[in-house]
Amino acid sequence: MKLQIVKGLGGLLLAIVGPAHAEDVEGMNGRLNVTGAMHETPCSLEMTSLHQTIDLGAVSASQLQRPGDQAKPVAFQLRFTDCQRTAGSIRSERTGRLTWSAFQPVLSVAFFAPADDEDSRLVKVQGVTGMGLQLTDALGRDVQLGSRGEPLFLPLGSNTQTWLVQPTRTAAALTSGAYRAVVDFRLNYE
Repeated sequence: MKLQIVKGLGGLLLAIVGPAHAEDVEGMNGRLNVTGAMHETPCSLEMTSLHQTIDLGAVSASQLQRPGDQAKPVAFQLRFTDCQRTAGSIRSERTGRLTWSAFQPVLSVAFFAPADDEDSRLVKVQGVTGMGLQLTDALGRDVQLGSRGEPLFLPLGSNTQTWLVQPTRTAAALTSGAYRAVVDFRLNYE
């Protein structure tokens, strides 16, 4: 019986001393930093929608000869999941009209980016001059940078909303080369 107690105490001592010893051995320790946020929204935005790269391809200078000329638009989408049955309403910043539903989420999206020096309706690009990017919604309405877009109904379950980005000639001298722009967006539920 004494032997069992000693064995038990030895195991207990090993268990107590074991982790302390492991801290001294390089490569045996790690740390997980866990963060998060609890929020209440009628829909979730899919992770693939959060950070996207939109490739406009090669745009020929011959397509953009005069101010206002445009190259082919490229669509991009935001995908929503888990849209719940809930009442929603948003007042349009453009018309002042209230859009609401007793059963469907309603949201608007605001896009934020530096405006082009020649045309404040366009997103400024870096790397070339004489061109900016026009953003429009699926119905062809211009996105006003920094302002909420027109209210959108989101059906229950999953949903995809589409916008377009289009290279557009400005009055500045047109130069060629690689270009880029960064556009942030914010979802607005009320």
